[in-house]
Formats: sequence, structure tokens, C-alpha cells
Amino acid sequence: MIETARQKLIFALDVDQFEEAEHFVKLLHDKVGMFKVGKQLFTRCGPEVIHMIKGEGGDVFLDLKYHDIPNTVAMACLEADRLGVGMFNVHAFGGSEMMKTAAEAVRNRCTAEKRPMPLMLAVTILTSSTEETLREIGIEHSVEEMVRRLARLAQKAGFGGVVASPREIKLIREACGSDFAIVTPGVRPATASADDQKRVTTPADAIAAGADYLVVGRPIAKADDPVAAAEAIVEEMAQALSSRA
Repeated sequence: MIETARQKLIFALDVDQFEEAEHFVKLLHDKVGMFKVGKQLFTRCGPEVIHMIKGEGGDVFLDLKYHDIPNTVAMACLEADRLGVGMFNVHAFGGSEMMKTAAEAVRNRCTAEKRPMPLMLAVTILTSSTEETLREIGIEHSVEEMVRRLARLAQKAGFGGVVASPREIKLIREACGSDFAIVTPGVRPATASADDQKRVTTPADAIAAGADYLVVGRPIAKADDPVAAAEAIVEEMAQALSSRA
């Protein structure tokens, strides 16, 4: 169960230096299942950081949240697939046409090359967002209603899962079923600060609720012993998986 839990833990490389990213990859490549590369690191270091992670035996979640006209997003998704990442995402606010065009482009290439697709994810509502955030941009629906609606749109468009707050896992499962992947940021051990996340929960609670992958950054990166912190989270996840089985 420990190995299963490890594969479900994604470490967020929220750093701005290639050397710092490389340090964490070398330190944690056999402690976590995947490394998340976001906008800051990718903008500074580009594909080189992806190649470094893969060279160290790690897998990558490319977290760039593509959101543009359908053809532009589809071409970007093809390039993400070309980099060989295990998963990447778009923003579901781009709508059905954007997501469907992207999913079809990647699926067609993978079918032609006779290989499995990467896990394509759609971001629903950011974990930093609240009801007030939505109202500010003219959305009167609740966070829960928007998450459910966006998750269904993504599934119908051919995406394999969503990125969503752990607090919305149950409603996504009810809307999209058990085979739809849920990647959850906003996960913090009970002893850690919530930082700028608003809708957070513990690793055990997220796994118990049915999350497929957990994204954890600062609680590991800022720990006195990052390896021990990662191992403790994996252990907590493993116990929750055992109880869920």
C-alpha cells in the first residue's frame, strides 16, 4: 500500500531556479510519484526542466492551465504530449469546444503512434477561489455548482479527469463516476499552514474522500527534512487507502 500511496503523491516544484528544482528532484524522485511543473518554473527554465526530471527517472504533471482559442490550446497540448509528460491540464473555463478539440488532437496522435494518452485534466475552480471571487467576475452560482458543471463538461469533451479542491471530490464522483481522475491541490497536513489556499483538507481526508492524486508543495519543501515530510504524508495516505479498500 505504501507504493500505491507514493504513486499518488505529486510534489509541486514551485521554485524559480533550475538548480533548486534539480535538488528536489534528486532528493525526492523515489519518494513521490510525480513532480508538478507550473508556470513560474516552466517560464524560466522551459522544456529543459522536463528533460531533467525525466532523466532522473521522474514523471511530470505539467500545470500550465492552457486557456485560449481551441486550435491554440490543441497545438499547445500536442507539444505537452511531445515532451512526454504523464499529465497536463487546461482550464475548463475555456469551454467544451476548446477541450474537445484538444482531446481529439492528442488522442488522434496517440492512436496513430499506438501508445497510451497522457492524463488530460481540466482545472475547475482554483483552490484560492471563494464564492466572493466568483461573484466578482459575474458568476452567481456556488463553487460547488460550478465545479460540478465544469467537471461534466470536461468528461463529455473526452478528458480523463479534473483538478479540484478535495472538498468537491464527493460531488465530482456523483457527477462523473469512479473512473474519472481527481487531482487535488489544497492538501495540507494538519500541522501545516494553509498559506494562500482557501479550500483545504488533510492528505488522509482527501484520500478517504476518493482523490486519485494529491499535490503537495510547501509542507514538504519548507520542512526541516523534506524526505521525512514526504514519507510521513505517504504513510498517512497509505493508511487512508487501507481504510478505503
